[in-house]
Amino acid sequence: MISRLAGILLEKNPPQILIDCNGIGYEVDVPMSTFYNLPSVGENVILHTHLAIREDAHVLFGFGNQEERATFKQLIKISGVGARTALSILSGMSVADLAQAITLQEAGRLVKVPGIGKKTAERLLLELKGKLGANLAQIGVGISAPDTSSDILNALISLGYSDKEALMALKVLPKDCSVAEGIKLALKSLSK
Repeated sequence: MISRLAGILLEKNPPQILIDCNGIGYEVDVPMSTFYNLPSVGENVILHTHLAIREDAHVLFGFGNQEERATFKQLIKISGVGARTALSILSGMSVADLAQAITLQEAGRLVKVPGIGKKTAERLLLELKGKLGANLAQIGVGISAPDTSSDILNALISLGYSDKEALMALKVLPKDCSVAEGIKLALKSLSK
């Protein structure tokens, strides 16, 4: 349908904007991550879009990059997660943060997003595992196997280290290390 809009930004009323495309005004709902990166009113803007057709409305959602739009499409495929909830998730955390939460199975980070309860967070973790953020190397953790890093992270947290300390320890680990070796190296780096 409508996959991309290029035009002049006429209005900014979060979370909705108005874009003039050759005389036709399009109302577009955008996540706050996109909203904050928009140019000033009167300037040119390009958005990647997704058209949601419901019984009572046709709603156009806009995103600053392809990655956000692809993530939005993954989110709305999940039972119980509608377009508004998906927009809220992308407004509450970046795609990289969401990918990291999914990969490391951290429901607590998802529950912090307004409108996401414990059950929805667990459903997101289950259904997006392997589809979103499966490669931790892309989000700054130096281990290629997400299951290994998750095991190491959980071990460090159960030993009393905070999430932040455990994630920092994961970043210094070499690629392709075993769980036992990873825990040993992480403990060594944390003791410094």
